[in-house]
Formats: sequence, C-alpha cells, structure tokens
Amino acid sequence: MAGWRDELRSMATGFRWGRRPLVPRSAEPFVEEVDDEGFPTDWARTKVGTAARRAILNGAMLPLVRHELSLRVYGTELLEDLEGPVIFFSNHSSHLDATLIMCTLPDRWQRTTAVGAARDYFFDVWWRQAFVALVYGGFAIDRARGGAGAIEKARQLVRDGWSLVLFPEGTRSIDGHLQRFRHGAARLAIDLGVQLVPIAIIGAYQAMPKGRPWPRPGRPPVTVRYGRAIGPLEGEGHQALSRRMRQAVEELFDEDRTSWFEALQRSARGQTPSLAGPQGAAWRRTWEGTRPVPRRSRPRAWG
Repeated sequence: MAGWRDELRSMATGFRWGRRPLVPRSAEPFVEEVDDEGFPTDWARTKVGTAARRAILNGAMLPLVRHELSLRVYGTELLEDLEGPVIFFSNHSSHLDATLIMCTLPDRWQRTTAVGAARDYFFDVWWRQAFVALVYGGFAIDRARGGAGAIEKARQLVRDGWSLVLFPEGTRSIDGHLQRFRHGAARLAIDLGVQLVPIAIIGAYQAMPKGRPWPRPGRPPVTVRYGRAIGPLEGEGHQALSRRMRQAVEELFDEDRTSWFEALQRSARGQTPSLAGPQGAAWRRTWEGTRPVPRRSRPRAWG
C-alpha cells in the first residue's frame, strides 16, 4: 500500500482543477468508462489526519453549527456501553446531515468513524475530495456503478475497527420525506455481523433543503436523535433488515413528536406513523415536507 505522502501527491491526479466534469448528467450513461485507481483517502484516517479532523469538527464545525442552528441532541448515552465497530444510519434530506452526525458523536466514536459520500458529487474536484476525506474521514461511493468498490472499502474499514456512517436512501430527499431504503447497509451488516445504530435528523430539510448552500437565517431548530442499536437476526435477509432499519428511524421521529413511552406503545401495536409523506402531487408533498419544526417540544414523560 502506498504511503500517505504518495496518496497526497496523487490525490489531484485526473481532476479538472476546481470545476465539475463537463459531461451532462443525462449523457453519463453513454460515456466510455475510464479505469482509475480510485480516490485515495487513507491518509485522512492516519493519526495525524484523525487529530486534525477532531480539531476541525470540535473547534470549528460544531461552534458554527450551534451558531447557525438551534441544535438539540438526544440518545448519545445509548452509545456508552456499545462495542464497535457499528454502522450508523440516518434519514437523508440535507447536506447538513453528515456534519450533524460527526459533530454530535461522542469522542470515542468520532475518532474512528468514516462517512460514505457520493463519488460523483463529493469526489469530483481535488479540493472537495480533500475536504470530505479530512473532515468526515470520507470514502467514495460510486452510485452509478452500484457502489461495488465502496463495499470492499467499507469491509476493510470495519475490519480495521472503523465505524461507518451510511445513508440508506442513497441521495437527499427532494421533498423532506423518507425515501425507499436501499439494501447496501443491510447487506454489509449481515455480511460483517455488526450492529446498526439508527439516527433521526429532524428539521435539517427545513433548515437547509436541497439547493441551498447555507442554512436559513433565524437559527432554525434541528434535532439529532440516536436510537438503540439493532442487529441482524438469525436467518434474516437484507430486505427484512432494511424494513426494520426504516422502522427504527420512523420510531425515533415518532418519539420526537410525542414521548418515548407513547412511541414504544405505538410500535408494539404496529402503528408507528410512516414518514413516506402524503400521496399526490409533488407540490403537496413539498408543502407538507416544509412544515415548520416546533422550537420547543412539550414536556416529556419517559424521556
């Protein structure tokens, strides 16, 4: 394996410096594939890279997030007795999501957690690749090719003791509602026998939806809620596990709207509200998805 210095030298090879590729997205299926050596990111997970990442996250990113958002975080105590590595998974509606997770993870998890990021968006120019690798411990997921290379990289990271942050929806929601969960994270958990930690990010879409480069003014409220880890059951397939993963995120949203005890009761009855949103015209889904998040929740019984 090449040393981290060699990776840094080769990192910008093949990039159009500072500009995105000129090929229109609609024409990408017809472009001849060019073999490359991938995007080296191991340098960002060395001791030096990890120390720099923690300094950036805790010294710059978290204060900035708290300045721009009214941030609330719940459930981190559930990670105290959990053994890693694990796969953190969340709903995905904003570019804030990865930052919110990495900034709110407890120290021992933050040190050894890497985020899977879309190669076509975050690894297309050298400066964005360097930023994502350094600040998020990021590795590239090639969505156009089914993420085959990323799966092997993820396996390697987990075997080396790294936890992962993955977004099963694959891309940000365009209307704020939960999309279908793809099965990559579930397959990986079954294959490696690791637990999955659900995370609900509430209000990030209202704060910075797709198309906005910066959060809305007025410090919009955003909640990050961690749930109890779940694991693959004996004989469970990836589709069934993906359904349980989605349900875990929906239960956290329900808990945030009401209380832990009420959400638990609804879950036991199979009555957890769906996050798929209303059926109908796109404008109606977007209208419902942008409904303001209350700044203060009512007093809670049972957490």
